[in-house]
Amino acid sequence: MQFRPCIDIHNGKVKQIVGGSLKDTGNQAKENFVSEQDAAWYASQYRKDGIHGGHIILLNPESSEYYAADVAQALGALTAYPGGLQIGGGIHIGNARRFLDAGASHVIVTSYVFKDGKIHFDRLKALSELIGSEHLVLDLSCRKKDNDYYIVTDRWQKFTSVKMNLETMEMLSPYCDEFLIHAVDVEGKASGIEKPLAKLLGSFTARPVTYAGGVGSFEDLRILKELGQNHINVTIGSALDLFGGPIPYETVKYLGTENEVEV
Repeated sequence: MQFRPCIDIHNGKVKQIVGGSLKDTGNQAKENFVSEQDAAWYASQYRKDGIHGGHIILLNPESSEYYAADVAQALGALTAYPGGLQIGGGIHIGNARRFLDAGASHVIVTSYVFKDGKIHFDRLKALSELIGSEHLVLDLSCRKKDNDYYIVTDRWQKFTSVKMNLETMEMLSPYCDEFLIHAVDVEGKASGIEKPLAKLLGSFTARPVTYAGGVGSFEDLRILKELGQNHINVTIGSALDLFGGPIPYETVKYLGTENEVEV
């Protein structure tokens, strides 16, 4: 299990929010933390420590008056750490190449592929062919409904009809390099991980998987490591001390390295 850092950008600022609180109307979100540092500062920190595979997420839609400010922050981070970060949030076939050319290692995609509640394989194949599957991360962030997990889109506001399960992951694997899964119901709450989801992801080995959502303590990390069979990577947001939380970045940055501290 490796630590994958994050830089979430909303209304032109680096923030940590409660994932399920995002509303496009009025650019609203319940905030846990608003940073005084810009995205480039965080990217420089991750670069200095040699941590690869982190992600930048743009939390405003392209239609928002804040979108340009979000992108400016993101481009600053990509310049500060070229090749070290992925980027997601409103990525589609028309702008994916721009962010890769700006220094992103991968683009992260959900809504463009899962349009109108279903998988559009024509879009997925076209995007994968344009940029190469080695540069594509599919975000299968999900919420629970009727005892099953379903992929959600449009900044986690809309349910699709696609279940988040092993069959879906296996079906999509040929078109991407990695999967990113936010457990949206606990995202930003630091209240504990989604254990059934972690167990599900732990049984998938065809592609690297990064889990995000609910980590609030070293005990949560221990449980995730166990349920994920030590091969799920983890993102820690609101609970990380870089974002005002109790978990020391200086400890978790060593996850998956020879200097790892036991969790």
